Amino acid sequence: MEERHKKILQRNRTNLVSDLDPSDLYDRLLEKGVFTQDMIDEIKSSGTRRDQARQLVRDLETRGSRAFPLFLQCLQETGQHSLAEVLQNGAPAVQIQPATPIEVLRPVIQPLPVTSRMDIMQRKDDVPVYPIQKPNTTPTPSPERDYITPRPQGRTRRDSIQTYKMDASPCGHCLIINNVEFEPETELKDRNGSNIDCDKLEKRFKALNFIVEVKTNLKQKQIRHELSALCKKDHSQYDCCVVIMLSHGTEVSHNRFPGAVYGVDGQYVQVQHITNYLNGQHCPSLQGKPKLFFIQACGGGEKDTGFEVSPDEDEPSIGGEDDQTDAIPMSSSSDSLSMSDEPDARTTLPTPSDILVSYSTFPGYVSWRDPQSGSWYVEILDRILEENADTNDLVTMLMMVNHEVSQNSAKGLYKQMPGSFNFLRKLLYFQSETQPN
Repeated sequence: MEERHKKILQRNRTNLVSDLDPSDLYDRLLEKGVFTQDMIDEIKSSGTRRDQARQLVRDLETRGSRAFPLFLQCLQETGQHSLAEVLQNGAPAVQIQPATPIEVLRPVIQPLPVTSRMDIMQRKDDVPVYPIQKPNTTPTPSPERDYITPRPQGRTRRDSIQTYKMDASPCGHCLIINNVEFEPETELKDRNGSNIDCDKLEKRFKALNFIVEVKTNLKQKQIRHELSALCKKDHSQYDCCVVIMLSHGTEVSHNRFPGAVYGVDGQYVQVQHITNYLNGQHCPSLQGKPKLFFIQACGGGEKDTGFEVSPDEDEPSIGGEDDQTDAIPMSSSSDSLSMSDEPDARTTLPTPSDILVSYSTFPGYVSWRDPQSGSWYVEILDRILEENADTNDLVTMLMMVNHEVSQNSAKGLYKQMPGSFNFLRKLLYFQSETQPN
């Protein structure tokens, strides 16, 4: 798409997200060759009408020079004349009514509704998890909150934070998707060493009392099928659900969780869509329960050479000459992540309650894998879980993983920094490893 057309879309993104009706456009955009059927399916699965409109505009910016005039034509054909006229004139976007920022603050302050009976019974104990935003001069505090006020130090005591129920046996389902051998026409290299990662994680989560299912060398549609099947299971008797993705990855435009994971056919699934399958809306039996995603894949193609540290920070690093990456170039232009869309993206999305996504690397950067011993991230994650799961909560253990991976060096030069998007509301302790697996 021509740069001037991109700028027109970006200037008017707020109006498009607010007023565009994507459902009327899909058939025409397909007929005119603006989008493929797979792209339209991706847009449809992105969520609400506003989410679909936002994703449609972002994807539109990545199409060819005829995409913009054909989009205008589709708007006219579907009766969306006012939007077509604004875009055709290149006019700046009109400001939305000022009431919007008021109503969107509520999801940030309040947790999502939880229907689990156990969580409803313990709702009053959840209060200490959230920062108290109101002043201490509240006239008549409720009895449930009286016990919070006598702590003038301001630091929340650890024992006041509630923990997730994690005593079901088995604890829950764990799906591992391990993509090793990619179809030749994709020009993606086979991921030697990934089977080592898969074996380690299968044994580890079985030891943590999960029902582990491993799927190998899946195409994009097969990945979606397995996630859909997991979503449709009845998780009522379980306390947790885990999804582990081992594959090549790339950087994509997003409005929730960054990154995408490739099928062996060279088609990717966005991480934000992977998490959608198990959220409270699509999988009611997991409402209020922790949903954990571990992504061993590159977040982009950049290589981090690190920076110099003082002698007391300098620690021995490991890593071999043959370390490989799981990186694929970014699938769509980063220009589509316009700052003009950021406020709207934030204000229209609910907090993704009880979800944690752990990435092997920082978004945009490569993730290193040794063909003989597996990936840095999985090797260290497995060891940290083995040594600390009996005594430490998950978030603390992931910080340990971050620290140890950050000490590694590939080819004596390149670094890696894992990280997490954490929307858990409580501390999560895995069950003790009582099974010898």
